[in-house]
Amino acid sequence: MSHTRHEPARARLQRSELAVPGSNPAMFAKALESEADVVFLDLEDAVAPGDKEQARRNVIQTLLELDWRGRGKTICVRLNGIDTHYFYRDVVDVIEQAGHRLDTVLIPKVGVPADVYLTDALLTQIEIAKGIPHRIGIDVLIETALGMANVEAIAQSSTRLEAMHFGVADYAASCRARTTNIGGLNPDYPGDQWHAALSRMIVACRAYGLRAIDGPFGDFKDADGFRLAARRGAALGIEGKWAIHPSQVGLANEVFTPPPAEVERARRILTALDEAAREGRGAAQLDGRMIDAASARMAQNIVGTAEAISAK
Repeated sequence: MSHTRHEPARARLQRSELAVPGSNPAMFAKALESEADVVFLDLEDAVAPGDKEQARRNVIQTLLELDWRGRGKTICVRLNGIDTHYFYRDVVDVIEQAGHRLDTVLIPKVGVPADVYLTDALLTQIEIAKGIPHRIGIDVLIETALGMANVEAIAQSSTRLEAMHFGVADYAASCRARTTNIGGLNPDYPGDQWHAALSRMIVACRAYGLRAIDGPFGDFKDADGFRLAARRGAALGIEGKWAIHPSQVGLANEVFTPPPAEVERARRILTALDEAAREGRGAAQLDGRMIDAASARMAQNIVGTAEAISAK
């Protein structure tokens, strides 16, 4: 192993992330009652320009009134982009008034590390001024060609940074991809056209201790399509996916929860390697296959996820 190692970000269960428009307060209580691990209250794309200010007030009110953490939710607010005049008021108003009830903010369309630095600086000043007792985390959306070109640098941009999300729709538009599907496959492409982008983002995340989260799948009536997209991401190292409709929450939890047989095998791997170590052997056999230290690291990932789910 290299002497250079980046510590993992704060651990959070993030199998499912339910998107809730800040302009639709009728959905807040339903989101609270859902099985989503994370809820993000959206001030950006899901809110029309004329509704931005009221959505901000709605979000502040629900942060203050509903006990999101008490219901086991990580609660997040997606800010408007730093290229808009809504951004600074989002940060100032939401964090000053309700930052003590907020876990993370999600910055859209991050293109360069300075985008994260700006948000970090504002959060730091407000936390000090208002005496907010905890450090608010930052998640970022990689959804432009510029963001993907700078993804490794962005991953190192702030010690507040916890996760990167792949925003497939805006990424497709930024790359001028010939598709109008959000997260679905293009039959003209021989395979998964998002594979390379997801892989690059995942590597940046894992190199610098961040969580890797997949974004939306637009056709919320296509449960099989959602499952397939989520499973492809999970195979690469994605640990959660957005739900743009409540029906997708259970699907995401299903895919990103290790099945019992997989957890049991992972535990057997760890047990077999512990026994081998006591006997002075660095490797062992299990079910006719060789296992070693790398097997233990893979198995521990599975067991750790299962234990986090059980704890919730």
